[in-house]
Amino acid sequence: MRQKAQIMDDAALGRALMRISHEILEHNKGAENVVLVGVRRRGDPIAQRIRGNIEKIEGVAVPCGSVDIAFYRDDLSTLSESPELRRTELPFDVTDRDVVLVDDVIYTGRTARAAIEAVFACGRPRTIQLAVLIDRGHRELPIRPDYVGKNIPTSRSELIEVRLPEFDGETGVFLMDLGK
Repeated sequence: MRQKAQIMDDAALGRALMRISHEILEHNKGAENVVLVGVRRRGDPIAQRIRGNIEKIEGVAVPCGSVDIAFYRDDLSTLSESPELRRTELPFDVTDRDVVLVDDVIYTGRTARAAIEAVFACGRPRTIQLAVLIDRGHRELPIRPDYVGKNIPTSRSELIEVRLPEFDGETGVFLMDLGK
């Protein structure tokens, strides 16, 4: 894989997440019924950053958890014979709440679909909304995010790589060439 371009640096990523935070609050008329659910892996720290932004804006800490979608994927058998299960951590009830699923990149929509199923396995929310840092297009399912940090049209031979300090030691969004 070859890096083609840096799309966002730390400052641009921070601004995009602050905008998403404001949009979530505006759409939901505040934070009263909102819970954030990060999609493991990179959606989790992004949800934490949005939580911090909302706390700065509204002065309240919204509940924040994470879901592991491994067993909800429709391509489970093609991924691995023994997929690694990470814990779902929802230290709150999602029933009758406005759940905002948070992920780094939306591509085909299959991860979002699996995350929605994982949330429904924990209760029946009032609404499920989707916030993504990057929308790269190429949807295979009729899923559209409610909040988008940046739209980046890509070809199928390209990849969007979101790097976060928790996993990569740096912050940024990069366009990568798969070399196919």
